[in-house]
Amino acid sequence: MSTDTNNSSATPRVVVIQHATHPERDNQFRATAVSSEFLKANQKNFRVGCTQCQMSLEKPLKCAKCKSVWYCSKECQKKHWPTHKSRCHEVERSSGALKFIRMFVVNPILMGLLKVGVVIDCGLIDNPRIGFDVPFGVRVDIAIEPSDILDFVGLYFNNKLVKEKLLGMVQVNAMTPWELTPERLNKWREARARHDAEEDSGNAATAEVHFPLIFLDIAKAREPFLGVSAVTGAEIRKPMNAMTCLETLNMHIRADKENQLHLRAEMTDQDKEVIRAAGRNEDTYLARIVKEKMQREHLYANIVQLTH
Repeated sequence: MSTDTNNSSATPRVVVIQHATHPERDNQFRATAVSSEFLKANQKNFRVGCTQCQMSLEKPLKCAKCKSVWYCSKECQKKHWPTHKSRCHEVERSSGALKFIRMFVVNPILMGLLKVGVVIDCGLIDNPRIGFDVPFGVRVDIAIEPSDILDFVGLYFNNKLVKEKLLGMVQVNAMTPWELTPERLNKWREARARHDAEEDSGNAATAEVHFPLIFLDIAKAREPFLGVSAVTGAEIRKPMNAMTCLETLNMHIRADKENQLHLRAEMTDQDKEVIRAAGRNEDTYLARIVKEKMQREHLYANIVQLTH
C-alpha cells in the first residue's frame, strides 16, 4: 500500500507499506479459539443491569440516542436523565456496543487475558486485601478498528483511496483504574457478599467479574508470551505484563478471519474518524488512547516510526 504521510513540504513523501502474516496463524487461531456455538449458547449467561436501579434485565430498554445505558422502565430512564444527559451523544451503530460486550464477556480466552492483565495492573498479587476488603474498578475502552492493518494505515494518514465500506473488529484500546461511585460500590459489595456466600472467599471479585485463583497464579508465574516473526521466522518473546496481555488479546481477535468470535462489523463513519483524529494528533481522549495503543503494540511499530 502506498500512502502520503501528510508532509507539508512541496514534494510529499510517499511510503510503501508491506504487511506479512505468518502462515500458521490461522491454524493457531483454530486450535485455541472458542467455537461460535459455545459463544451463542452462553449468551444467556450475560445480563445487564438497569443503570438507575441495578435490576438485572433480560430484555433491557436502551437509550435511543447513545445506546450505551440500559433501563428496566421509562420511569427509571426519566430519573437517570439528569445524570446521563451530559454524557449522552448520538451513535451511528443501531445496536450500540452491547452485542460486542456480550460476546467479549462470554469468551473465556479474551476474559482470561483481560483478567490476568487486571491482576498485574491493579496489584492484586502484592496486596491480598484488594477485592476483599478494598474494592477496585477498571475501565476498559473498546473501539472498532479495520480488520486489515493496511486500511488502518490509510485512515491514520487520511489516504483518499480508502474504501467506503471497511470491515471492522473490536479492539481493546485502554485499561485504566475506574472511580467507584456510590452505585458501583454497592454493586461491588453485593458481588463480594454473593461470592463469599458461595464459599468463594478465596477469590477476588469486582462488581461484576469474578477472579478465580488461577488468574493470580498465571500472573505470579509471569510466563512470557511467545510468537514467531512472519518475516524472519525468529522466535519473539514478550514479558507478561498488563499491556502485553491486551496486545495478545487484540491479536487473537485480529486472527479471526471468519468472525467466529462475533466481534466484527462494518465500520461507521464515527469509528473511522477516531483513527483519522489520532493521525492528526488531536488531543481528545479517544484519539490519545489510539496513539498509546500504537506505541505499545508491535504491529504498529513501523507506522509510529513514520510519524517521528
